[in-house]
Amino acid sequence: MGRVSQAQAQENRRRVVDTASRLFREQGTHVSVADLMKAAGLTHGGFYKQFASKEALVDEATAHAFAELTRRYQQGLDEHPGERTAAQDAVIDAYLSAGHRDSAADGCPVAALVTDMAREPGDTEARRVYTEGVGAFAEFLTTEDEEGLTRLCTMVGALVLSRATKGSPLSEDILTTARAALTAGG
Repeated sequence: MGRVSQAQAQENRRRVVDTASRLFREQGTHVSVADLMKAAGLTHGGFYKQFASKEALVDEATAHAFAELTRRYQQGLDEHPGERTAAQDAVIDAYLSAGHRDSAADGCPVAALVTDMAREPGDTEARRVYTEGVGAFAEFLTTEDEEGLTRLCTMVGALVLSRATKGSPLSEDILTTARAALTAGG
């Protein structure tokens, strides 16, 4: 079989990082390289041509997930120019929704990766990216009256509890209660 072009190799790498980002948020970073490569539609052998180790992929996939999160709240600011509270409320409404609860693979890396990052040694790139991402998201959520970190903790706690109680009336109640507590229209 012939060698892939440089452009194809870059596309394959992008696909692996995107797939890993989604699978890690959905299933955790313990997903095997073989399962990950299968989900990306590539061979297991190609992994080590692209990445030095699985840890290197975890680092890159974590950064990718946080870049997506940043784009989401930046989009909220773009859709509500000069109206930071409206942008925050839109992000909070989307965050504390049944759709977000039910779609961890496309969701917030703060909530989805929390237990994996808690198990990471303090000096990994993934943990650094995670910590910076949490700080940046909290900063976005800060208002004149309320600390962003308090709001973020409420959001993440509500999302995690809602996912853990999915299928029960309590799950929707958790989302509704947190959304009402955090938004101007709540």
